Amino acid sequence: MDIAHIHNLFLQCQSVSTDTRKIERNSMFFAIKGDNFDANTFAEEALQKGALFVIIDNVSYFIDQRTILVKDSLVALQELAKFHRNYLQLPIIALTGSNGKTTTKELMNVVLSKKYNTKATIGNLNNHIGVPLTLLSFTKETEIGIVEMGANHKKEIEFLCELAQPDFGYVTNFGKAHLEGFGGVLGVIEGKSELYNYLFVHDKIAFVNLDDPIQVEKTSKIKNYSFGFNKSNADVIVSSITANPFVVLEFDNQKITSHLIGLYNANNISAALAVGKYFKLEDIAIKEALESYIPENNRSQLLKKGSNEIILDAYNANPSSMAVAIENFIQLEKENKVMILGDMFELGVESDQEHKFIVTSLLNENKTKCYFIGPSFYKHKVDKENFYFFDSFDALTHYLGTASFNEQTILIKGSRGMALERTLNYI
Repeated sequence: MDIAHIHNLFLQCQSVSTDTRKIERNSMFFAIKGDNFDANTFAEEALQKGALFVIIDNVSYFIDQRTILVKDSLVALQELAKFHRNYLQLPIIALTGSNGKTTTKELMNVVLSKKYNTKATIGNLNNHIGVPLTLLSFTKETEIGIVEMGANHKKEIEFLCELAQPDFGYVTNFGKAHLEGFGGVLGVIEGKSELYNYLFVHDKIAFVNLDDPIQVEKTSKIKNYSFGFNKSNADVIVSSITANPFVVLEFDNQKITSHLIGLYNANNISAALAVGKYFKLEDIAIKEALESYIPENNRSQLLKKGSNEIILDAYNANPSSMAVAIENFIQLEKENKVMILGDMFELGVESDQEHKFIVTSLLNENKTKCYFIGPSFYKHKVDKENFYFFDSFDALTHYLGTASFNEQTILIKGSRGMALERTLNYI
């Protein structure tokens, strides 16, 4: 069956699903194989739970006319998403980068929704399955789509761009994330710049942070709309930035007091500000939107627990985001500071060097207690009065059971696999 016909069936549905545990009535279910299961086996269950149609790629599971047989269910999902994107012809903003993608996407969405009917990637569904699902969530009522793109190998962003065909693009930064897959920092830059390559070839527009020399270099031949701190040549000039702990910035005589922690979030806020200005929002609307955004899901959240103030940034970590989180925390004008830092994953051969660098960079920090958790940090254990090393989370919790935290300001930062938000149960 061709994609045009499947699209006609899709338009009769309310949503798309790839998981029968979360399936909605009147949806279209795609049976996509996983590493340890064959989703074709769930086709009948999907129909029983209310799916209008199921897309399968194994004839053995054909049920009736509600079953559409294709060569590959995943490819069909991707081709349908691309077809639907062309069917709608709405402007799409794509963003990628090593850090800050999801926060920036949510900030852009909250700003643009002040004036437009917008729809953005839900959570971090930003891969070869998530991007198609995002595109298929757009409707005729959607005026602007915002698509987050993630990658841990080269050519992934290139592929996602071919699906989403963005009219605008933004790369948050080029950091030390997924070094194992990209083969090093240069590989990261090359991989993320695949978005720029698409924009250049198709004569589209990039949003550019003029404070990032790599962005400036990579977009020199692309139509762009820029922002920067006290950059007179920027389309949007940010004139003041502080963070103690919340980011406060100024533009066009407007002062934005955000609920985001850390100087590193100033770029994310500024990018959303620039997008708002490009799409002709009033300054007061941009200010109201950015001040209304409150982070969640363990992303730079400020929490109170007893007498302690906690910065919970445990959603993920890589050497770049870890370094800026530490730098920001150290400059906070607070007494009794504690950092709980967990291992960083997916660094490949760079892992030893990067964990050692974090430890070494803190050797001159004597006012802050530093807790390092995980085997990668433990390997670089040093004897220092305010340093504490634990080879596992269990070892940390055993220690915390005997410790007392009162009137402390605490940073919790680590990779998702460390699940350091569990530390809250012991503080």
